[in-house]
Amino acid sequence: MRMIHFDAVSKLYANTTAWALHPTTFTIEAGELMVLLGESGSGKTTLLKMVNRLVQPSSGAVRVFERDVREQDPISLRRGMGYVIQNVGLFPHFNVADNVAVVPRLLKWPESQVRERVDELLERVGLSAAEYRARAPHQLSGGQRQRVGIARALAARPKILLLDEPFGALDALTRANLQLELRRLHEALGLTTLLVTHDLAEALTLADRIAVLRSGELRQLGTPAQLLHAPADAYVAELIQSVVAQAARVSELARRASS
Repeated sequence: MRMIHFDAVSKLYANTTAWALHPTTFTIEAGELMVLLGESGSGKTTLLKMVNRLVQPSSGAVRVFERDVREQDPISLRRGMGYVIQNVGLFPHFNVADNVAVVPRLLKWPESQVRERVDELLERVGLSAAEYRARAPHQLSGGQRQRVGIARALAARPKILLLDEPFGALDALTRANLQLELRRLHEALGLTTLLVTHDLAEALTLADRIAVLRSGELRQLGTPAQLLHAPADAYVAELIQSVVAQAARVSELARRASS
C-alpha cells in the first residue's frame, strides 16, 4: 500500500534563485523505514516537511493515505503523524508525563486512557514510568529527552513517524542505542517512518531504502545493498567509499589491538 507519495514536488523559497528541491517523484510504502540522506542544503528537510504541510511545494503534490495533503486540514493531518526534531522541543513547564500526553489530551481522550498510554510508551522507549513520569525536562539527559520526544510523537497511535536529524546532537553511544530502539519501535508498532540524516552509517544500518539527495536533486533511491554495490553516480560512490574506508581503518585498529 502507498502510504506517502511525492508526485513531481519541487520547492523554490521566496527571495531565492536556487531551487531547494527540483521535481522529485517517489513512493514510501506502508511499513517502510525510508531515510532521506544528504548534506546541508540537499533538500531532505524540505521534502520531509512537505508531508505534514510545514512546507508547501512550489509545484507537484504530496499524497498521504492516497489523498493530497492540501485537501486535508493541516492540524488534523499533523495530529495524525508523529514528528521528532533534533532538539526535541519538550515543553519546559510540563513534566515528562504531561509532555507525552499533549496530543491525546488535545484529542479529548479520557484521562485514564491518557495515563495508561503515557506509561506504556515510557516503558517502550526504555524509561520507567514510575521513575520518570513526574520529572521535569531539565532533569533529563539528552538521550532521555529524545526518548520522551519519541514517546510524545507516538502517543496518539500515528501510522506515520517523521524524524528530522533526531540523534544528531547526542553522543555516539546514546545515538547507537536510540537507533536500535527506533528500529525496534518501527517494527513493533507497524509504523511507516521517514528519517532525515546526513550520516550514511546511520542510514545504512536503519533503512529499508535510502533516498540520496544533493543540491535539491534525488541522486539515488535504493536499498542499502544497492547503494553499497551499485552506486548510481560518482557522488554516491564517494559517499559509500568514505564509510567503507572508515570501517576498514577501525577493523585494522581492532586487529592490531588484539594481536
